[in-house]
Amino acid sequence: MTGRMVEAVDSLLNKMEVGHDGNRKEGGCSVAAKTHPDAKMHAVSWMGSHNMQVKEVPRPMVTDPADVLLRVTNTAICGSDLHLYVHGMPSMKSGDVLGHEFMGVVEEVGDAVTKVKRGDRVLVAFDIACGHCFFCNHGYQSSCDSTNPSKVQEAMYGQAAGGFFGYSHLTGGYQGGQADFVRVPFGDVNCLKVPDGLADHDALFLTDILPTAWHANEMGEVHEGDVVAIWGAGPVGILAAHCAQHRGARRVIMIDSVQDRLDFVKRKLPGVETLNFKEKETVSALREMTANEPGRGPDVVIEAAGFHYSKSWLHAIEMKLQLETDTADMLNEMITAVRKGGRISIVGVYIGFVNHLNIGAFMEKQLTMRGGQTPVQRYWPTLLHKVQAGELVPSMVITHVLPLEQAPKGYKIFNEKSDGCIKVVLQPGATEAVTLPPAGRT
Repeated sequence: MTGRMVEAVDSLLNKMEVGHDGNRKEGGCSVAAKTHPDAKMHAVSWMGSHNMQVKEVPRPMVTDPADVLLRVTNTAICGSDLHLYVHGMPSMKSGDVLGHEFMGVVEEVGDAVTKVKRGDRVLVAFDIACGHCFFCNHGYQSSCDSTNPSKVQEAMYGQAAGGFFGYSHLTGGYQGGQADFVRVPFGDVNCLKVPDGLADHDALFLTDILPTAWHANEMGEVHEGDVVAIWGAGPVGILAAHCAQHRGARRVIMIDSVQDRLDFVKRKLPGVETLNFKEKETVSALREMTANEPGRGPDVVIEAAGFHYSKSWLHAIEMKLQLETDTADMLNEMITAVRKGGRISIVGVYIGFVNHLNIGAFMEKQLTMRGGQTPVQRYWPTLLHKVQAGELVPSMVITHVLPLEQAPKGYKIFNEKSDGCIKVVLQPGATEAVTLPPAGRT
């Protein structure tokens, strides 16, 4: 979505006076935390398009009995944060604290918290689940019915999804974890104790990108012998390839336009094939690469990029003219390239409407398409074991570890895909960047 369109949508929503129905939903939690009258903290604040600043803000406090107050030790910039950085997402407000991938040490707990205590090292799911609504009880924690009071999203989608940390007021307006401290609602549901012996950087990505990569494979039903093509060689795309290999995929093909990223993938994940769409047209290249496969195309295609990366002039112009919010470029490539009867999995973020979706090809080719925000908590039992056993190595994607104060630099190089940046980890309280040893597979 273009900046002009976002501003127009925000203006319209303000005129409609559509927003939060109070500070909580029935059965939910307070959105705004109580703040300490004296204590301050540093937090990464969105101040407008391409304008991230580290501000001094009031420190949150335990607000509801089920809350956990966390002292953050590691927090990451997610690829989906870049949609906010460029103001591609409506319902952002100046001063919003971002960040939904974080871990730390429990500072304080509410009276109703029983599973974690002060001093525990925990990681936190990006999706805020109550643990007791219909959707949480059926394993759809990211669709929790109790934690997102946004009437805007309800009006847009028919039902609001769950609340997310630091991801606009469409997802509740909760303060994010790129800060010294963060309040975690429903702490028993949304915090996972980190086992002794598991390093922080091995645990950190159980907050989002490893479960999201696994979710992409689950929705695509990736299994032994599959040919899998993945659009987007960012952290989620790379880990989706990692998970696909682990699940027995016979071939994995990674698609991107930044050669440094594709080279990074080949170093970290031997056997993954790459396709640079600046050099070859995606669909024709995939047809050539899979010409000898029984289905003459990938069995599974995964979208791990998101809505604001248009590839054609048509969609770039229509987005600029506010005729659509999202682009269908990659979706149409996937529909065209996947074999008949194939599976399409979407974990890149989409927020609104697209034009020119090739629905005819989707129907006639008997395709299956699934998408959705990841129910992180559902996958913790499976993925924690695999990380502990060394079967999955999510830390392989880390390229930069910076002090929290250098967050603006981290956002800039991540968005520009410069300085070899794949994944940025921020450390509150640190004063210098960390020089990384070789991580993951070599």
